[in-house]
Amino acid sequence: MADKSLNRTELVAAVAAASGQSQAAVNSTLDAFFNTVATEVGKGTKISIPGWLSFERTFRAARAGRNPSTGEAIEIKAGHSVKVSAGSKLKAAAK
Repeated sequence: MADKSLNRTELVAAVAAASGQSQAAVNSTLDAFFNTVATEVGKGTKISIPGWLSFERTFRAARAGRNPSTGEAIEIKAGHSVKVSAGSKLKAAAK
């Protein structure tokens, strides 16, 4: 696991410094990016940023599960989830 982490405020500050933009501009751009990703993935659209990331809505079938506190068998309803995949450039940066 990573020794370091970067919270949103630190990320916004780093991107602002690297791009020469104000932190407010970077913050609103980040908000717009995540709102667009959430809206489009919610509609079932796959979003791909070649080499970096892809976001995709997936379907999970109904299945049997177990309540961890009681051990009782339960039925977990079918639903949707989101799959986020790292691209080649992101994977190479992690080496």
